[in-house]
Amino acid sequence: MSASVFGKKLSRDTNQRQALLKGLAGALFRSEAIETTQAKAQASVTLIENLITKARRANLTDIRIIESVIVDKELIHKLVHEIAPRFKNRPGGYLRLIKLGNRQGDNAPMVRIEFTASQIPQTPQTPKKSVKKSK
Repeated sequence: MSASVFGKKLSRDTNQRQALLKGLAGALFRSEAIETTQAKAQASVTLIENLITKARRANLTDIRIIESVIVDKELIHKLVHEIAPRFKNRPGGYLRLIKLGNRQGDNAPMVRIEFTASQIPQTPQTPKKSVKKSK
């Protein structure tokens, strides 16, 4: 009988699985979109969304928790100061998984993980009024 594990095991022991999820999170924060297998993506979504939620609050405790997962200081700065402010008014659901089809070598289902549309304020487009010439 195996021990109770939150999420999927991904055919790895605990340390390998944690390293994999941390690496996926770091790669996503670095490039803002990555392609991986569906199982790895689904396993990493909860970790990544929790990190974004902690980065939105950005108090000392939360930043230290983020540092325990992401060791690159540049990525932590990017997460707290660039990525998290995009989602300050959004209660959750920061990521989108887009199915890409199956990988050619082993037929594994592939997905693309990316951030959802950010909350960047856009200038409202006013319709142009047509000017009629008077006779």
